[in-house]
Amino acid sequence: MATHNLLLVPGDGIGPEVMGEVKKLIAYMNANGMGRFETEEAMCGGCAIDAHGVPITDADMERAKATDAILFGAAGGPKWDKVAYEIRPEAGILRLRKDLQLYANLRPAVCFPALAASSSLKPEVVEGLDIMILRELTGGVYFGEPKTITDLGNGQKRAIDTQIYDTYEIERIGRVAFELARKRRNKVTSMEKRNVMKTGVLWNEVMTALHKREYSDVEFEHQLADSGGMQLVRWPKQFDVIVCDNLFGDMLSDIAAMLTGSLGMLPSASLGEINPKTKKRHAMYEPVHGSAPDIAGKGLANPIAMIASFGMALRYSFDALKEADLIDAAIANVLASGLRTADIKGDGKAASTSEMGDAIIAEFGKLAKAA
Repeated sequence: MATHNLLLVPGDGIGPEVMGEVKKLIAYMNANGMGRFETEEAMCGGCAIDAHGVPITDADMERAKATDAILFGAAGGPKWDKVAYEIRPEAGILRLRKDLQLYANLRPAVCFPALAASSSLKPEVVEGLDIMILRELTGGVYFGEPKTITDLGNGQKRAIDTQIYDTYEIERIGRVAFELARKRRNKVTSMEKRNVMKTGVLWNEVMTALHKREYSDVEFEHQLADSGGMQLVRWPKQFDVIVCDNLFGDMLSDIAAMLTGSLGMLPSASLGEINPKTKKRHAMYEPVHGSAPDIAGKGLANPIAMIASFGMALRYSFDALKEADLIDAAIANVLASGLRTADIKGDGKAASTSEMGDAIIAEFGKLAKAA
């Protein structure tokens, strides 16, 4: 059995709490012959600023480059609102994404049957929902230069953010979208703003050409991103894989997350290119939710997104498809049993973070023994 190296980055706020539940799951798998995982920890975000004066150190970046996969908790909080923009907690995440070239961000939005009533939309709109938002993660307006604020005098300032995309960046995220769709329901929707943005024009052209040249077997459509947002809340089950740039992917995936009932339910995977020699890729897995400092330390956080992110690591980095499926099934069964954390409890009693984690691990073990 191969040994897999994991770098755990708990981060800030509720990050350490939800990461603690994954640590318990990893320990269970190691103890029961379901994997061989070696872990070490690193700091990123506000905790790293407090300890080292930077959101991530060069030494921890090197460890991130050397590991098989990164599990990330959460970063940021009001404590660090006044630090310099260049060393804000989120800059650590951006550095990880950029230096590791984690260009493909997979954000599944799945509505478990037991939570259909927890969505703000009608149950029939979201029940059975299973879509994938694919966000280009290392280009676009978040990384484009120049990025400046200039004092114009007379109390006026000018801020500039630059949106840039090259053909190869669009093609490589497009290929991921089409390949994902072939393993799902074989449909891709590309969303951009070609009516007002030149990058949207290029995005549309490149995606159209790529589909015609290499993926004509996949159903394909274009939508303007603003209209796509409207369609996500009108009838989300019309979509399968949605692919978009960094900015629109950020916004649309948060919309999709709330269709499922809570941000606490949604995992994500950020993947780099596969090395043709080693057949490995850089990868980082993290929940979509933020650091939620208002509930940190209270045992109220929902660990499902963090546990499901580990499940995505098993699926996309370690080819442990059986174990990944068992994690998904364990989460579904625990929710079906009626157990809920505070964010999804409705009128019922809320389980603590550790109670939810323990229940999922126990169900995972039960399913594994029965398999």
